[in-house]
Amino acid sequence: MATRKTPAKKRAAGSKKRATAKKRASQRKRTARAGADSAGPRTPRAKAPRPAVAAVAPRQARAIQRTTRQSPYKMRLVIDEIRGRDVNDALSYLAFSKKHAAKQIEKVLRSAVANAEFHAREANESLDVDTLFVKYAVINEGPKLKRFMPAAMGRATPIQKRTSHVEIVVAARDGAAR
Repeated sequence: MATRKTPAKKRAAGSKKRATAKKRASQRKRTARAGADSAGPRTPRAKAPRPAVAAVAPRQARAIQRTTRQSPYKMRLVIDEIRGRDVNDALSYLAFSKKHAAKQIEKVLRSAVANAEFHAREANESLDVDTLFVKYAVINEGPKLKRFMPAAMGRATPIQKRTSHVEIVVAARDGAAR
């Protein structure tokens, strides 16, 4: 049951509100004064030019899978194992891995290899798939699905179902394969 405020408590709460209102008003005056003292009108700061969307180099291809229903922490355990490896080694590692994340990452890696073949065919170039390696592989956090789980005494506890974005870039290795 809520307790009633006594007149003394009401006065204290009112004085507190007035004090914060006075503080805000003085801050506004200070900022207005600072703006008036400056020489001339304020000019907006020039923004630095943004780089174009990260374009993939001619002998590279990438694939992205968004909102994979697995937490980024679990996905990163697997992606760290294949970063920098040859594509064939990475695919064999993923095929025999027990982790569920390996299946999702394998799909993205196969898509990146297919994209590399497609781009080579479009440019009328030759591409040996055996020379491809995983140049860049990253897991980013996706949107969280927010749910509630029933708890004791009629309460509900929040649950966050995390999702991941998988991005893999494959490139042709110059020279002999490792």
